[in-house]
Amino acid sequence: MTRICLVIFALLSIGMHQAEAQTSDLARIEYTYFPQSDSDNSFRRFRALINAPIKVKEGSYLVIGAEYRNVNLVYEDLTPFPTRDLERFQSYDFSLGYTFKMKNDWRFGVKTGTIIASNFTDGIKSDDLLFSGAVYFIKDKDMEDQPGTSKNWRLILGLRYSTTAGRPFPLPVINYNVRASEKWSYTLGVPKTNLKHYFSEKSIVQSFVTLDGFFANIQDNIDVDGNPTTKPADNISMTVVLAGLGYEYYLTDHLLLYAYAGYTLLNDIRMRNEDTDDVYTVNDSNTFYSRGGIKFKL
Repeated sequence: MTRICLVIFALLSIGMHQAEAQTSDLARIEYTYFPQSDSDNSFRRFRALINAPIKVKEGSYLVIGAEYRNVNLVYEDLTPFPTRDLERFQSYDFSLGYTFKMKNDWRFGVKTGTIIASNFTDGIKSDDLLFSGAVYFIKDKDMEDQPGTSKNWRLILGLRYSTTAGRPFPLPVINYNVRASEKWSYTLGVPKTNLKHYFSEKSIVQSFVTLDGFFANIQDNIDVDGNPTTKPADNISMTVVLAGLGYEYYLTDHLLLYAYAGYTLLNDIRMRNEDTDDVYTVNDSNTFYSRGGIKFKL
């Protein structure tokens, strides 16, 4: 149980500007692709991450994390501005966390992180730097001791703040996972809710609703409409809510292949100025979504 809680916190300590972090991945390589509906544009992303827990003393660990994302926006639609410098965005995410055991099966964790996210047309600038922090409480009850019973559950409660959100207050994180039987489990919460069916411990299918997205600075801000009274685009962001089906297959006890496909319920890709006002919508039509990869987890 200590190992599972620790690795959950490890992933909560990485990818803090995105909301895909409530699993037990120690390493992942992933590719995402989805075309844009009513458009010839498309979104493609390569992602790699690694987490390294380091034992400080019994029950206490430092967690070092790193993640790289490479986002390719393919513009085929006509735009009122040149897109050459807006087709490739990259982000480098570095985090440091600390976690320790508490009473009654609770574990506390705190983390901080720095993200460098931009189109990097001219090196690294101060506006490319983003910061985040969070605190978490994790309770894991009998997840290893009694597999396949309704007594197996995990609860994560926390607060997370990131400068990418553009809000001066932290946002709540809540996640409740139950292994209801040998064949079924479910997760309720944000950023992911799912229902899993286990054909076997190696072959798993799931239905899900989840969040995805990215945020990056635009160097040499873009004048999108030629109006001198309008502030230029300062950053670009994507927020996606999607529902779909996924499949996981374990090659070994800890190494698995996975593929997810679905349809977006919200597909919001837009540019904003330094005041966080919208200045241009790249796409907001719902569309097909897919991603897959390989990961190592405990």
